[in-house]
Amino acid sequence: MTHEEILKGLYEEVMVGNGPAVLELTNQGLADGLGPEPILFEALIPSLEEVGARFERGDYFVPEMLIAGRAMSGALDILRPLLAETGVQTVGTFLMGTVKGDVHDIGKNLVNIMLEGAGFHVIDLGVQVPPEKFVAAIEEHKPDIVGMSAFLTTTMPMFKVNIHNITKAGLREQVIVMVGGAPVTREYADACGADAYAADAATAVRLAKKLIAERRALAKV
Repeated sequence: MTHEEILKGLYEEVMVGNGPAVLELTNQGLADGLGPEPILFEALIPSLEEVGARFERGDYFVPEMLIAGRAMSGALDILRPLLAETGVQTVGTFLMGTVKGDVHDIGKNLVNIMLEGAGFHVIDLGVQVPPEKFVAAIEEHKPDIVGMSAFLTTTMPMFKVNIHNITKAGLREQVIVMVGGAPVTREYADACGADAYAADAATAVRLAKKLIAERRALAKV
């Protein structure tokens, strides 16, 4: 296979969620001298972006997104150390966690996969994350964005508690705060002091890129 055929195959196999084929093509491409950057930026990321676009149009649903994301994650496991060696720049660092009192992580994990596929460095704090852990992780990792997920209406108030603690620690101006989860609305996100709300993984990725670009543009002024 030519390099072009491998890249085309990767794009198509991610779209249909064929994990074994994605792994095979990734390994074949690397063995044939295809670098990790073209595999990621010319095949995997464009494919996942198209998956997100199809989801937004209503052509794909959450299961299709999850399957495509999982198919791509195997390739990312292979490419991640190789990309680190080349010094390739990530889009930004995204710190993610499900709030204290909540153990739901399917939505969070899907967002993580989509973000990583889009070129973000994702740090996942897991579930049941208390405010002090968010604060400590911000101090340690200095992320561009902090994402908080809540699936239960009873745990949604933790958004405000977390943001209060981040502010109290003097870190609020350093990070963009995004929130999401099944019961969350844009109005609630605004009320608790978040910078942005995303209803789904595709929107989360698009918004994250936009917010980072805007912040960096302001920093240059």
